[in-house]
Amino acid sequence: MGKDVSAEAFSPRDRARYRHKLQRCLDTLARMLADDSFSFPRRHIGLEVELNLVDDRLRPSMSNSAVLEALDDESFTTELSQHNIELNVPPRPLAGKSAIELEHDLVGYLGEADRNATAAGARLAVIGILPTLAEDHFDQKWITNNTRYTLLNDQIFAARGENMTLSMDGAPLGGHNPERLRAYSESILPEAACTSVQLHVQVAPEEFATHWNAAQCLAGVQVAVGANSPFLLGKALWHETRIPLFLQATDTRPEELRNQGVRPRVWFGERWITSIFDLFEENVRYFPGLLPETDSEDPLETLESGQAPKLTELMLHNGTVWRWNRPVYDVVDGKPHLRVENRVLPAGPTVLDMMANAAFFYGTQRALAEAERPVWTQMSFQAAEENLYAGARNGFDAQLYWPGQGWVPPDELVLRVLLPLAVEGLRSADVSEAAIDRYLGVIEQRCLTRRNGAWWQRAVVTGAEDRGADRDTALSTMLGRYLELSRSGEAVHTWPVDTP
Repeated sequence: MGKDVSAEAFSPRDRARYRHKLQRCLDTLARMLADDSFSFPRRHIGLEVELNLVDDRLRPSMSNSAVLEALDDESFTTELSQHNIELNVPPRPLAGKSAIELEHDLVGYLGEADRNATAAGARLAVIGILPTLAEDHFDQKWITNNTRYTLLNDQIFAARGENMTLSMDGAPLGGHNPERLRAYSESILPEAACTSVQLHVQVAPEEFATHWNAAQCLAGVQVAVGANSPFLLGKALWHETRIPLFLQATDTRPEELRNQGVRPRVWFGERWITSIFDLFEENVRYFPGLLPETDSEDPLETLESGQAPKLTELMLHNGTVWRWNRPVYDVVDGKPHLRVENRVLPAGPTVLDMMANAAFFYGTQRALAEAERPVWTQMSFQAAEENLYAGARNGFDAQLYWPGQGWVPPDELVLRVLLPLAVEGLRSADVSEAAIDRYLGVIEQRCLTRRNGAWWQRAVVTGAEDRGADRDTALSTMLGRYLELSRSGEAVHTWPVDTP
C-alpha cells in the first residue's frame, strides 16, 4: 500500500500506456514460468502486522509520523490512516526453531514500537478492529500524508461516483437481537479500521497452485478460530468484522454494477487454479487500473538480457486487487521468486496467539498441498467461499463444510481433522517439536475452550453492560483490559472475562 506514485493526475494516454505495459508484464511472466526462471533455494516465510495507535483515552491517536520518526527503523512503515503503522518482519526459513526465534523477534519489535509510541504520547494496540473508532475518524484529513493513499482514495471514489456505504447485520450479543450498522463515509478510511496479520510463504512455481488452493480451503477455518474483530462504530457485528468491512470500504462498484455481477476488488476468487498465471491474468482481465503509472523498463528486454524484470505495473496493479490469498512476485538480490500472501487473519490478541495462527496455517497448508488426493477436488469453490463468510460472521458458532465431515463447527473440524494435518505439515517442513507443541497446543486449547479474541471481547462487553455500563463505556473498559492482558503475553483462551 505504501509504494510512492506520482502526484500528477492520470490522463487517458497514461491509462492506455499502463494497459499496454500490464499486458507486456503478463507476457513476460508467462515466459518466465515456461522457462523456469525462478529461484527457490529454500522455503522462506514472512510476516507483516498492522498496528493501531491509541491515546490516553483509548481513542485513535493520529500520530504515526511522530512514532515512526522516533522508531527510525525500516521494519516499520506507514499505513493508510494516521493512527496505523505496519511492521514487516524480515523473512526466514520455516524449519528448525525459526518460529520460536520469530516469536522472540516479534516481542522485541512490538516492545520497541510501544516504547516509542509512549514517548510520542500514544500506545500500541494490536487488535483486529479498534473498538473505540468513531465516524469522525474516517474524515479524509486523517489519511496518511502519502501520495499513493490520497490518489487511491480519489480513484476509488471516482469509480464509485458516490459515498461509501457500510451496511452489515451482526451476530446476536448476550441473548439480544442482532445489531445493525448503517453508515456512510466520504473516504476509504474505513479500510484502515481493518488491521491484519499477513503471512507469506515462498513456493516453487510448480507448487504455487496447490498451496494457493489449500489456503483458500483454510480461509473460513482461520477466521472462525482466530476471530478478533467483533465491534465497529459501537456495534456488535461479525466475529471477524474485517471481512465484510474491507469488502465494502474498497468497493469501486455503485449498486448498479454490483447488481450486474461485476467483481469486487476485495475478492475471494471464483475458481480453483492450475498456475499463479491464472490469478495475474484475472487481475488484468477484470480490473481497471486505479494507479496507472508506468516505469521505463521493458520487462521482456530485461528478461532477455539475463536479468530479473521488476514487473512494476503488474505488481502495482496486484496491490489494488485485495485477494484474501494474494499472489506475490518479488525480486530479491536479483533473483525472482513467488509467494502466497495469506491476508484473512486479524492482528492480535498476543504475539503467542499470532504465532499459533501462523503455525497452524503453515502446517495445514503444506499438508493439504502435499496430499495425494487434494481436498479442493472434493469440494466446490463456492463452498470454500461460503466457509469464509460463515466463519467470519459466527466464529466458533459457525457451521463449515469439509469433505468427508459434512457441516461441522470449526472447533470440531480443527480437533478431528486439521490439527493432525498441521502437525504432519510442520514435521514435513522440519519444524522443531518444541515449536509444534507450543503453537499448535494453543490452537488445541483455543478450540477445546471455544475462546478466541472475538469471544473474549464480546463476553467482557456483555458483562459490563449487564452491570449497567453504556456501550461506549463498556467498549473503553474492555479495550483497557485487553491492552493490559495482551501485554502479559498469555494466550487469549486463558484470559479472565472479569474487569477490575
